[in-house]
Amino acid sequence: MPRLCFALDLVDDAALIAEYESWHAPGKVWPEIVASIRQSGIRDMEIFRVADRMFMVMDTTEDFSPERKGAADAADPRVQAWEKLMWKFQKALPHAKPGEKWLPAKRIFALSEQP
Repeated sequence: MPRLCFALDLVDDAALIAEYESWHAPGKVWPEIVASIRQSGIRDMEIFRVADRMFMVMDTTEDFSPERKGAADAADPRVQAWEKLMWKFQKALPHAKPGEKWLPAKRIFALSEQP
């Protein structure tokens, strides 16, 4: 099962970060968003945070396509409403291009590959 990792920053404001985390508590993410994630071939997803930096880890099916997921999201009004709401809390990484949010992280180490 392929694993993909992404990074994104939050607005550095304790109240906004707390609100962002509350939106991601069990049962708080809109059901349509959870369904969209699962239907795209994402088998598991976790988001970790340190200060205002977040890391998302996704385990996907073999045929998962980030491009296909992005196109489906762009065509889904409910996903777009969620993304607009989340953008209140998020900010692009300093080196992101205009319109980029979650940037892919490159794996540079795997214990399983070490002798």
